[in-house]
Amino acid sequence: MLLTMAKSITNFSTYSNCYCHSNEANYTKPRNCFFFFRQSSRKCLLSSNLDVPRSTRVDVSAMLDEMSQICEVGDLRNAVELLRMSQKLELHLNTYSSILQLCAEHKCLQEGKMVHSIISSNGIPIEGVLGAKLVFMYVSCGALREGRQIFDHILSDNKVFLWNLMMSEYAKIGDYRESICLFKKMQKLGVTGNSYTFSCILKCFATLGRLGECKRIHGHIYKLGFGSYNSVVNSLIAAYFKSGGVDSAHKLFDELVDRDVVSWNSMISGCVMNGFSHTALEFFVRMLILKVGVDLATLVNALAACANVGSLSLGRALHGHGLKACLSKEVMFNNTLLDMYSKCGNLNDAIQAFEKMGQTTVVSWTSLIAAYVREGLYDDAIRLFYEMERKGVSPDVYSITSVLHACAHRNSLDKGRDAHNYLRKNNMALSLPVANALVDMYAKCGSMEEAYLVFSQIPVKDIVSWNTLIGGYSKNSLPYVALKLFAEMQEESRPNGITVVCVLPACGSLAALNIGRGMHGYILRNGYSSDLQVANALIDMYVKCGSLVHAQLLFDRISEKDLVTWTVMIAGYGMHGFGNEAIATFQKMRIAGIKPDEITFTSILYACSHSGLLNEGQEFFDSMIREFNMEPKLEHYACMVDLLARTGNLSKAYKFIEKIPIKPDATIWGALLCGCRIHHDMELAEKVAEHVFDLEPDNTGYYVLLANIYAEAEKWEEVKRLRERIGKQRLKKSPGCSWIEVQGKFTTFVSADTAHPQAKSIVSLLNNLRIKMKNEGYSPKIKYALINADDGEKEAALCGHSEKLAMAFGILNLPPKRTIRVTKNLRVCDDCHEMAKFMSKTARREIILRDSNRFHHFKDGFCSCRDFW
Repeated sequence: MLLTMAKSITNFSTYSNCYCHSNEANYTKPRNCFFFFRQSSRKCLLSSNLDVPRSTRVDVSAMLDEMSQICEVGDLRNAVELLRMSQKLELHLNTYSSILQLCAEHKCLQEGKMVHSIISSNGIPIEGVLGAKLVFMYVSCGALREGRQIFDHILSDNKVFLWNLMMSEYAKIGDYRESICLFKKMQKLGVTGNSYTFSCILKCFATLGRLGECKRIHGHIYKLGFGSYNSVVNSLIAAYFKSGGVDSAHKLFDELVDRDVVSWNSMISGCVMNGFSHTALEFFVRMLILKVGVDLATLVNALAACANVGSLSLGRALHGHGLKACLSKEVMFNNTLLDMYSKCGNLNDAIQAFEKMGQTTVVSWTSLIAAYVREGLYDDAIRLFYEMERKGVSPDVYSITSVLHACAHRNSLDKGRDAHNYLRKNNMALSLPVANALVDMYAKCGSMEEAYLVFSQIPVKDIVSWNTLIGGYSKNSLPYVALKLFAEMQEESRPNGITVVCVLPACGSLAALNIGRGMHGYILRNGYSSDLQVANALIDMYVKCGSLVHAQLLFDRISEKDLVTWTVMIAGYGMHGFGNEAIATFQKMRIAGIKPDEITFTSILYACSHSGLLNEGQEFFDSMIREFNMEPKLEHYACMVDLLARTGNLSKAYKFIEKIPIKPDATIWGALLCGCRIHHDMELAEKVAEHVFDLEPDNTGYYVLLANIYAEAEKWEEVKRLRERIGKQRLKKSPGCSWIEVQGKFTTFVSADTAHPQAKSIVSLLNNLRIKMKNEGYSPKIKYALINADDGEKEAALCGHSEKLAMAFGILNLPPKRTIRVTKNLRVCDDCHEMAKFMSKTARREIILRDSNRFHHFKDGFCSCRDFW
């Protein structure tokens, strides 16, 4: 009847004024539209049958039938309009439910709210099916809060499907705890869950890592008879894996008789997730043998396992299988394939996989950026990041993190700052991984102020945050700050093995043996001593603190030594002047089947240099090229120049530099300049100095070195000229200082230090020692005073050198027979070296002095360097 009426109406204006056109594109367009007559009163025809003549009254029964037909064909627009016009009529609850169902399907929240309003205005109780439909409508339209209000209102009438709906929606938005609360309330009210209930709640428990809850639900599931439901058991397997119950997951799978592809996928993905990628591939092979059909999820998980174990051949086979299965257009498959090739070290295939992708996502770009970083191609990684931005792909936290790692390794502070600014401009929250990556980038680029600023803004710091900053201070020559931060960390977080590895270098830098021993005790108490990385760091600490005996004992106790272990010990012997022992250790390493790398060769060449082993050093340099096919780098050439120069072969060293195939840097020329000072070759020193000044015009140390050569030759006019040049260029000389650790506290001295409380006692002791030295026929080496003055002033200046003051302080304050350990930031002079030998003999003390070049062990009037340093 209404359809017939609608066909005769041609005035569309009233309809267009009465209906809201929002979300029009989502509606199914009807063949016929419903309209009503325009009347001066603006009242709709169907609003009341009593307001119109009998001839125009609408048959309500027919209207309801027509509304039912409209709902059946999914015509939400006309259904809502007809309901609005007939809102005062008594409609069947099914009619409201049908329209609410349409609102839910079309995600039309505005229309759903209007229906809700009509129901409420008509005084219709919201309960039973109608209440459930309202909850479903609101939740489907994304209005979870409104849906929850109605849900709580009809709580006693709620069926299991509504509980499932609400739990699922909370889980979707990441509010797993609220899902769990609903589940517990459901149990308390006696509502029995179904398979969907348990699948959902298991995912919540798994995500929160609640293994105990998973086990409790496991028993509940079997009591209710859901143990035979594959969907539930598969969810239980996945839950055990996610919460760390690997053995329970395996047991469940073994007991499952009717395994489907999801069961197998759960096992493969679970094993990969928990670091058992080899086991995951075994499950995959078993799956193939049993001819279980694989799907996209199977291949993606298997490719991830291949990536983790580096199985390129199997990865290629899976690639081929994916192509045959027509998965080449699946973004997830392509992204995992790219990642597999990258992690298996095949960058070319990773690039090809990327280029063949029909559709790339931020995950694709991030995987390729990470691949470049993994291969050490940091510039390419940074370039790719900017290309991704130009292509309109917005970086996410993972791509930002990857490019920050590239900037850190490339020491590209400016580009790292650009990435940080991108985060700020786009209001991207600094998640903990990104914040840690920023701290790492700034620390590795040497900007510790910016690193600390980011660190201070992290609301809840984890162990990585602390370790990164402590390691940064340690590596940037700020060991005091590193140790201070370590003390602060222990108030908030428990250190781990990596923390120890970060702190020990700080102890080594300061030669803080007592603190280092305390760290060793902490390592033993907490069971970190079996960690090879920790053991290597301990050896290095003892070496740099001058306790070579302890380093050797630790070294001997390590049964499975790696290359780092051997290299640290070789470098340690070299630093202490025991070149022959370093060579013997190198030979033992080769017998053990360990192949040396470039760092090992640097260490052994350094050891030869500081022990004057010219022939041996030359042999190692030649074998590096001939036997190991390594191309020497600047540091290896620098060691050879230093070796030649120290042994007096200055002209050979100069010719060697001229033949170097790469441009020599200031370190190489500086090594020769040091040799010129040792052997007093002023003419060659002037020639070499010009090369050094051209390469590093702002390095004050080289100007001072040349000035010292002039001073030793008493060329005071040249000394004056150099000092004026330093002043004009506004260069600052690093002041010489020495420090000593007594009872866990450091005392630092500078030359002619008179501010110390024990200054008078220290000077008195040194004067008495110098008198004794003169009585025994020793004359001060006044040329090392490096000042233009009379002999008395020069002698007084020598007496005030910082290392002498520190050694005297040690004699006065340390118990008898206790070893005196002093560290100096510059090279020890000859006069202080002689004084140290005499002190060790007179005071019957062993004195270990570490200067900027090496260690000197003074005992009974002799030094381990044999006066060669």
